Amino acid sequence: MFKKLGNLLFTLLSSAAILLISSPLVFAAEAIPEGGAYSKVIFAAAALLVAGFAIGMGTIGPGLGIGSIGNAAAGATGRNPGASGKILMTMLVGMAMAESICIYALVVSLVVLFANPFAKYFLG
Repeated sequence: MFKKLGNLLFTLLSSAAILLISSPLVFAAEAIPEGGAYSKVIFAAAALLVAGFAIGMGTIGPGLGIGSIGNAAAGATGRNPGASGKILMTMLVGMAMAESICIYALVVSLVVLFANPFAKYFLG
């Protein structure tokens, strides 16, 4: 039973990894120049991979933090229902602080995609 579940999980994860790795190249295929210089395509594919990696890695920590904050607030409200107003306010401020890190990762990935400062060095 567990071996079958493990094989299924491995198949799903490896298929998702192949799809995620190959998708930037598919999206960058329209940027192939006429003369055969592939630097623009390689740069676009690398920018897509870096942007995806930045937003992916930048959301793991805030997601875990927001879940932990919600868990702690639910436990605290269960123990002391009279203090739910103060707990709610503190929880919302903590969630906003954790979410700001995710927004920074989004800004970094958007800069890499649309206003890349290294484009002038690689693309001329």
